[in-house]
Amino acid sequence: MSILGLACLGFCAAALSVQIAANGLALWRCRRGRTGTPPRQRPPITLVRPLCGLEPFSNETLQSTFAIRYPDYEILFCVEDAADPVIPLVRSVLARHPGRNARLLTGADAIGANPKLNNMAKGFRQSSHDYIVFVDSNVFTPPDYLDRLMQAMETGAGMVSAPPVGLLPEGFWAGLECAFLNSYQARMQYAVDMLGRGFAQGKTLFFRRADLDNGGFAQLASEPAEDAAATKMMRGRGQRIRLAGPFPQLVGPRNAAQVWKRQVRWARLRRASFPMLFAPEVLAGSLPPLVMLLIGLYDLGLSLPVHAAAYLAAWYIPELLLLRSAGWPCSLTAILLRDAMLPLVFIAGCAGSRFEWHGKHMTAASAAKRAPRFSRLHPKLVWARLASRNPFA
Repeated sequence: MSILGLACLGFCAAALSVQIAANGLALWRCRRGRTGTPPRQRPPITLVRPLCGLEPFSNETLQSTFAIRYPDYEILFCVEDAADPVIPLVRSVLARHPGRNARLLTGADAIGANPKLNNMAKGFRQSSHDYIVFVDSNVFTPPDYLDRLMQAMETGAGMVSAPPVGLLPEGFWAGLECAFLNSYQARMQYAVDMLGRGFAQGKTLFFRRADLDNGGFAQLASEPAEDAAATKMMRGRGQRIRLAGPFPQLVGPRNAAQVWKRQVRWARLRRASFPMLFAPEVLAGSLPPLVMLLIGLYDLGLSLPVHAAAYLAAWYIPELLLLRSAGWPCSLTAILLRDAMLPLVFIAGCAGSRFEWHGKHMTAASAAKRAPRFSRLHPKLVWARLASRNPFA
């Protein structure tokens, strides 16, 4: 037998094992997240929500902030531009909840090159409580959102983050974005967390205020993305990052250019902040092991079509089972296209550092067409839809 052929098949077996294990861990973690014990304590929490422009489900996500079942939390909506089109919607939502501890803050503190962090800064400065969560504008917060964050914090975490799960896609390209978010990014993030190397994701960042005081918040400007900076800051202090969730990200409509630009932006940010961890992404997806499989089979004189088909079935069936079991959007076509795009995304991530975020042109290294719409569904109806489709969100 050829050493080359055996080496290629050995790589394929290892890659398939990682694929199966990652899907199994993601399903287990999602189920555990819904059956965890209530937090021992429920201290007051400040919820900071940075906003920039209208998004497909802005009304629903803002309303969901007020539907959280928690005894004491304040809500700070942060908008940089006083002329931002989201402001009338925020004021309308605030008017529907008189008497709630909620405010709209405008303006920005230029603490770094990250406009989202600059927008969040005023929320941190004006927060009233010892626990602070920063949650992105397109995350739909379930009623037990803060309880689940506190559960994770009480496991000995220094901070808590949570991957998003893409739901309510409209159209094929939105389904492709869900294929990137859910059974690729979220499952791998949970797998890494199980190995004790959890890392932050900017959709949800939950801190003790003491870790952000005395320059801690300013440290979040030390990287192009605040989640990468938070990861490095907490690891540098010897504090563990734990994951809660996943929590719904309402996707709505997308086009091909939006999906591509978003994936390239994230790739360039990962390369800028964690180059040694970004490098192995060249082997991500099914294409690299499939190529190695074909080389190995040819070298050993085995049937290419039969064995390749069996390998791909073993590769994708666990992912499809995860999606079906979790009630997440499931499209084999979108999954196949995602895996075909991964090498191109990696190349584009290596080819430059420029990207665009909410109309702002940025450079990853510098910080070391469809019109938006929103529906008018009541948040309880949206949550009923989500709960019926995704029992783990």
